[in-house]
Amino acid sequence: MRGKKQTPKHIILPDPRYQSAVVAKFINNIMERGKKTVARKVVYGAFDLMAQKTKQDPRDVFDLALKNVTPQVEVRGRRVGGANYQVPVEVRGERKQMLAIRWIIGAARAKKGRPMAEKLADELILASKNEGEAIKKKLDVHRMAEANRAFAHFA
Repeated sequence: MRGKKQTPKHIILPDPRYQSAVVAKFINNIMERGKKTVARKVVYGAFDLMAQKTKQDPRDVFDLALKNVTPQVEVRGRRVGGANYQVPVEVRGERKQMLAIRWIIGAARAKKGRPMAEKLADELILASKNEGEAIKKKLDVHRMAEANRAFAHFA
């Protein structure tokens, strides 16, 4: 038997306000230096702003944004006979969600000059309309996979 034994998956408890494990994961990804209360304030503040701006349930907007940003395929480096190929691979479930969360947060953090809650709310609203930086990132990844479709047989 090679390698180490796989440790069991850590179960993330749902967040207190929305009772959602996905929102809890989102909060954990926003968190820096273990400051969870600050991260919760940012996310809940963003959700409140989304509710004001869109006049919809912020959970619906959040779920739609995540669904829109979620990638279907990505490229992975594969070494074959001395050459590195970018091989398109279908993304598995857990990773799909993680990438979507990471891209939304990254796009919000890249904007400058406003509080994080505002930047996050704007990015989530844009993503729910299939616009914004996170959607652009997803399309870039899909385009890259499409361009390297010829190497799919190496997967």
